[in-house]
Amino acid sequence: MKRHVASLLAQALEAMREAGELPADLELPEVQVERARDRAHGDYAANTAMVLAKTARQKPRDLAETIRSRLPASPSIADVEIAGPGFLNFTLTAEARRESVRLALHQGADYGRSDVGAGHRVHIEFVSANPPGPLHVGHGRGAAFGDALASVLEAAGYQVHREYYVNDAGRQMDILATSLWLRYLEAAGETVPFPAKGYQGAYIVTHAGELLEADGRAHVRTAAELAAGLPAEDDDPEGYLDALVARARELLGETAYRRVLDFALEAILGDIRADLDAFGVRYHRYFSERELVEQGRIEQALERLDAAGYTYLADGALWFQASAFGDDKDRVLRRDNGLTTYFAADVAYHLDKIERGFDTLVNVWGADHHGYVPRVQAALKALGVDAERLDVRLVQFAILYRGGEKLPMSTRSGEFVTLRELRDEVGKDAARFFYVMRRSEQHMDFDLDLAKSESADNPVYYCQYAHARICSVFRQLEERGLACRAGVDEAALDRLDTEHEAIVLDLLGRYPEVIESAALSREPHQVAQYLRELAAAFHTYYNAVPFIIDDEPLRDARLTLVRATRQVLANGLELLGVDAPQSM
Repeated sequence: MKRHVASLLAQALEAMREAGELPADLELPEVQVERARDRAHGDYAANTAMVLAKTARQKPRDLAETIRSRLPASPSIADVEIAGPGFLNFTLTAEARRESVRLALHQGADYGRSDVGAGHRVHIEFVSANPPGPLHVGHGRGAAFGDALASVLEAAGYQVHREYYVNDAGRQMDILATSLWLRYLEAAGETVPFPAKGYQGAYIVTHAGELLEADGRAHVRTAAELAAGLPAEDDDPEGYLDALVARARELLGETAYRRVLDFALEAILGDIRADLDAFGVRYHRYFSERELVEQGRIEQALERLDAAGYTYLADGALWFQASAFGDDKDRVLRRDNGLTTYFAADVAYHLDKIERGFDTLVNVWGADHHGYVPRVQAALKALGVDAERLDVRLVQFAILYRGGEKLPMSTRSGEFVTLRELRDEVGKDAARFFYVMRRSEQHMDFDLDLAKSESADNPVYYCQYAHARICSVFRQLEERGLACRAGVDEAALDRLDTEHEAIVLDLLGRYPEVIESAALSREPHQVAQYLRELAAAFHTYYNAVPFIIDDEPLRDARLTLVRATRQVLANGLELLGVDAPQSM
């Protein structure tokens, strides 16, 4: 209906221009229509007259009067009033309000979907946690947000590709492989030093035991061989770690070392995939950084930057002139040791996305990556790509509380709550809903006790209970030997005349607008907020008005309304990756 109102306004403006009431060369603005904040002021409000007043050289209220006079007749609009400095307030007819019930039941799971993004290809990359450890609760927020955003975009007609970028090349993978190998030696009976900067988690010990079981003692080397000539760790922990990595490669040889590294990668990536699958997160592709290296894509990207004249050599390293494109300083692409940087791989990866034909690149990154955005934008500009095609959504990590106490989270130390532990404790549905309740860039305190509570204070329970409660209404109906006999189009919806019913009808009509708004603004939390509002309206309605009554036409009308409500609740919950239970 919002689009219908906008169309009426656009037609009115065009008619005014043709009639000479607006300059023929006046560029008409995109019509903005919003839901009225107060239902007493109508259903929709437009500030079109105020936006145009200055360029049209007319008073806003006078211009609003002319616009109103030029509006085409519509069977959906009962009244148009001018309010305040020149707002146009539109009030829907009672029949138009009821139409959402019929649409929801006729369209079913498709109700709320639109074509606003038709023909537009979106690549969305999210989570992309480094393989050295399992997913923790911080990653969970990015997973829930990214997956929900992808679903909302799909509902709005966009063609969406979901991708996980696997950082399976570089120093962190070497540290992972060496950490696992040292634990493998311990499992084989060797007493070896374990570096403070290595990966400490119990999962490393577990996978090391699995490697010993799979390969036997094939990779065992003595503690003496390992320690010979290593520098003191206390003097330079990072240098000591690099020396350990070099010693592992030397003692194992490249073939065995690659076996250990691949085993570590596949074990932990397998855990990550399993966690994401159980969390209801799906991807079209897990993209390997190694592919970029082995296919020469990184070197090709650097050659393109060089050919464009935006690289230079200094201090033995290859630099990108990022500062020429708005970044605060230039960035290293290849270090003086000949190794390319993570940034170089990211340049190649984003170029690869563009060359695959995506119109928009949505990156869901942790908020600690905010400084990384300008350098990636700078690289795209240097490569001749419109930087506006990159849309980075920053996600604040969730802070987990149990009994009012903050829980630790550090991947390197191994002291963290994993996503799997969170899911086991509160369930997939509560975790996903809690994660998307707020804007992604807002800080989030995740209260485990609240997430597990069966109360109106628990938002996911409140929404799911609304769906289950409606299902129970129909079970009660059947138990009494009754049924909703009127079809969707035959139900006497004009009998729905209470204030509670007006509120529910209004909310059902808003659902498609919420989906479109959430997609255009990249804010899936709008769907969560809407569901909470709809659930609250239904629970209030349920407590105030009996549904199973003797007046059959009124009973059927109310049952039709709550059926439509159930459908919309299910549709919205599905977009967020949350189940809609039939009983609780």
